[in-house]
Amino acid sequence: MNTTRIETNSFEETFEFGKRIGENAQPGQVYTLIGDLGVGKTVFTQGVAKGLGIEGPVNSPTFTILQVYEDGRIPFYHFDVYRIGDVSEMDEIGYEDCFYGNGVSLVEWANLVEEILPEHYTEIRIEKDLSKGLDYRLISMTQI
Repeated sequence: MNTTRIETNSFEETFEFGKRIGENAQPGQVYTLIGDLGVGKTVFTQGVAKGLGIEGPVNSPTFTILQVYEDGRIPFYHFDVYRIGDVSEMDEIGYEDCFYGNGVSLVEWANLVEEILPEHYTEIRIEKDLSKGLDYRLISMTQI
């Protein structure tokens, strides 16, 4: 497995890194996003959306589980599975059409639904280190 690590020191840097991911994303790619509450997953995701050409607001779909954005260069499927009770709920929202379709999927809290992830995906892990400052983030990307 190949892991790339990036350090960011501001909201803007985290957003810009996400934007670069979105600019380079290809149809059918699945990204998983893992990190504690308040670590910057939504900021990163907003950057990905901007990189895909999505202009409208992007918020975490905490209660709806899935938000679909179709106004960018390719569809963007943003999942937040934090509140999912059972992995079978993913079947009900049609996750397979997203994971194996013509868009880009990003799954927050993906560790809760590992058993349904595709064989190949990119895991993105965001971590804080308060000893390096309140805005410091270590972002690790691993091809699985």
